[in-house]
Formats: sequence, C-alpha cells, structure tokens
Amino acid sequence: MEMGEELRRRTKEIDQLLERYLPLETGHQKTIFKAMNYSVRAGGKRLRPILMQESFRLFGGSGSEIEPFMAAIEMIHTSSLIHDDLPCMDNDELRRGMPTTWVKFGYDMAVLAGDSLMVYAFETASKAFALTAHTERAARSIGLLAEKTGIYGMIGGQVVDVELTDKPISHEKLDFIYRLKTGALLEASMMIGAILGGAKEAEVLKVQEIASAVGLAFQIQDDILDVTGTKEQLGKPVLSDKKNHKTTYVTLCGLDKAREDVAEVSNRAIALLGELPGQNQFLEKLIAALVTRKN
Repeated sequence: MEMGEELRRRTKEIDQLLERYLPLETGHQKTIFKAMNYSVRAGGKRLRPILMQESFRLFGGSGSEIEPFMAAIEMIHTSSLIHDDLPCMDNDELRRGMPTTWVKFGYDMAVLAGDSLMVYAFETASKAFALTAHTERAARSIGLLAEKTGIYGMIGGQVVDVELTDKPISHEKLDFIYRLKTGALLEASMMIGAILGGAKEAEVLKVQEIASAVGLAFQIQDDILDVTGTKEQLGKPVLSDKKNHKTTYVTLCGLDKAREDVAEVSNRAIALLGELPGQNQFLEKLIAALVTRKN
C-alpha cells in the first residue's frame, strides 16, 4: 500500500476514534458542543495521534489505553487552531477549506470552543486510567501533556510569536517559537506513546529528540508552503504570514536554504529513529513524507 493511501486509511481511523469521544450536541449549552465538534470534524492530517500510536507500537504497546490520549492530543491541537484563527491573532477566515470557527459561530463562541476543547482534552485523557494496569504511566503522560500544552510548551511559544509580530526576530528566537509552538505537541505525542508503551527513560529522551526534529521540519515546510502553495492545496489563504508581518524560516533564511534544512532535519530524525531498539517502517516513511507534503 502506498504511503498516501495508508495515511488516508489511518486518518479515517482517527476520525472514527474521535467521534467516540466528542460530546453529544444536546442540552442548553449545545451551541458550544456544536462549535467544538465542527472544529474537530473539519479534518486535517491527524499527524499527532498517528505519531503517538506509532510510538506506542514501537515499544510494544498494544492496549486501548493509548486511545483517550490520541483523542486528547487532537482536541488540544484543534483548540490551538481555533485561537490562532481569531481576529486578535491571525484573523483568518478559512481553515481546511471551511469557514473558521469564529466565522461560523462568532468570536465569542470560538473563544469558548477553544477553551472548552483544551479542558475537555484532559477529561478525555483521564479515561485512560480505567484502561490500563500501568496507572503510573497514564499519570506521567497527563502531566507531560499539560506541560507541553501550557506556558512551557505550545502556549509559551505562541506568546513569544504574538509579542514579536511586526518586530525583527533572531534565528535563536525563531527556533524557540518553533520548538514550543509546533514542536511541543509533537514531542508530547511521541513521548506519551513511548511512555505508555513501556519505554525506558533514555528511550523516552531519544524519542523527544526525534519529535523535536520532526516538529522543526514540519514547521519549516509549513513556511515553505505558505509561499509556494495554493489556496486549493492548503485549504486556507496563502501568504498568511506575510499578511500578518511574521518572520518565518523562509524570510530569515531564504527558500532554498529552508528546503535544504527541512530535508537535513528530517534525515536527522530518521537517523535517530534507527538508534532505538524497535523497528517501525511506517513511522520512518511518515517522517520522510513531511519533506515532500503539499498541504
């Protein structure tokens, strides 16, 4: 089976898994449930839950305790996209070819939907305790998920990104933003998979290093696509970073250097993956595919 076909199959499986954890659209507060579900169902690559599941399998994991965390990581990612699109942030009206949440439900409901998904993600992740005999692994994973989501992770990176809009950004600060804003959730995905799969501490740290490289490659490729992609390919407006006066890897280093570096970083991640005791060809192919993706 070709990589593209396999990814589509896996994405469909994740979509089905998410449906089992989304709230029912009933009750007096059903508007927020509709906004949450609309945002999650908008689709996407589902890269984070796939990476989590593959890391889990890499270390021999086979139970269902990974599933609540797979749903939770996608809820948190979706929450960040809702907030990114708001008028006070990127002011985008299109996401994955559909109206953004604030356009569909209003600014107020979009803020609440983003907040709700982030909180509901931890409620969802906590369901893993009932599915595992290794409750200490689940507890550590929830702590890690909170750390990588919050002020020392994704939100911390977003803070620096927002503060430096319209201002010159050094390579060091751009790396910091990318490592936290994009890399942190990818690190959480792969590290949680490894932890729940029973990885040793040194192996978890190696997985973090791999995920950090994957996150950097993913974000650089995003910057490239913002310049070279089309609205139809991306499902959102192109040149969004330029519109918002944001420094990116492309504006800082140039398109050719960005292309060279995304390949180099991806190759480094694959090399590190080979140093782990297990083997996972799909995971290796997935990391390699990030270099050539068009959306």
